[in-house]
Amino acid sequence: MKEKNFIQNPIFQISAISFIAFSFLYFDFYVYKTFTSRLINPFGKQMQVKSIELADYLPFDAHSKTVKVEIPQAEKFSATQELPVLDGATALLPVYSAFFHSLYPEETCIFDGTDFTSKSLLQKRNTAGAFKAIVEKKADIIFCAEPSKKQLEYAKQNGVELVLVPIGYEAFVFLVNKDNPVSDLSVEQVRNIFSGKYKRWSEVGGDNSKISALVREEGSGSQTAMLAFMGGTVIKPANNAFAGRSIGYSFRFYVQGIVNDSNLKMLSLNGVEPTKENIRNKSYPIFSNFYAIYRASDADRKDIQKVIDFALSEKGQQIVESSGYVSLN
Repeated sequence: MKEKNFIQNPIFQISAISFIAFSFLYFDFYVYKTFTSRLINPFGKQMQVKSIELADYLPFDAHSKTVKVEIPQAEKFSATQELPVLDGATALLPVYSAFFHSLYPEETCIFDGTDFTSKSLLQKRNTAGAFKAIVEKKADIIFCAEPSKKQLEYAKQNGVELVLVPIGYEAFVFLVNKDNPVSDLSVEQVRNIFSGKYKRWSEVGGDNSKISALVREEGSGSQTAMLAFMGGTVIKPANNAFAGRSIGYSFRFYVQGIVNDSNLKMLSLNGVEPTKENIRNKSYPIFSNFYAIYRASDADRKDIQKVIDFALSEKGQQIVESSGYVSLN
């Protein structure tokens, strides 16, 4: 009888398969530790997925984080009046939800457990969605940063002129991992990083790690602010997947008030930290207004003017400040 080849032995085959599987698992772990883990955004998972939870900022919920400022009943809207639909950027929901709480009847905010319904007078479509909604008359007042050129062009194409009313200040900030030895950059250094002139952190006082400059999606408030900051200089970020250290950007409140990730560090610019005090005294070099925005064709609507007047009033500005932003006064 012919002897079976040793390799054909079933016991050997099972052992071999087990060994190969173990080898692949070990190899995968090694590759993950050596390479893949470097690809994970060093800002931490929170920065990638964290956003405002609508349920946390429902204006009339007993456990809401919304700032509640009470005003006399006579100064509130009644349910029988024509009432404006409020909408806006995600990060500004704490502000305009608080305005809504002060002014609107409770039954005009309708939340289905996941989102505001189409009949709710309070909406949250985010920056791009809110600008589209104001042009298409699905919202009457939106609360956002300054619109992008494309958003203004969309309004113009649809015959809509927008009125921008400043209601507060916010800082535009740059972010690195907390372990990055760089804590301060000049405005010019930041521009050189995002234009691709600087490739390594050693060129700005850090270690010899490559720089990975992260950009945001077009039409977002952050990307519009970044383009304004660059002042016409083309963004050519070094998005090197194996870069040792990344840099990104956002608005101060989003970083501190929403993400609140201990892995993140906000850089000072020109030696000035982005604190509320430095935004208020305008020593931090990149600050901007955020706005209540409505259609110029609605300038005579008393209900819209009532919301604007409240936002600029002492109590409205108290809401801006208490929500984490910087008031005008």
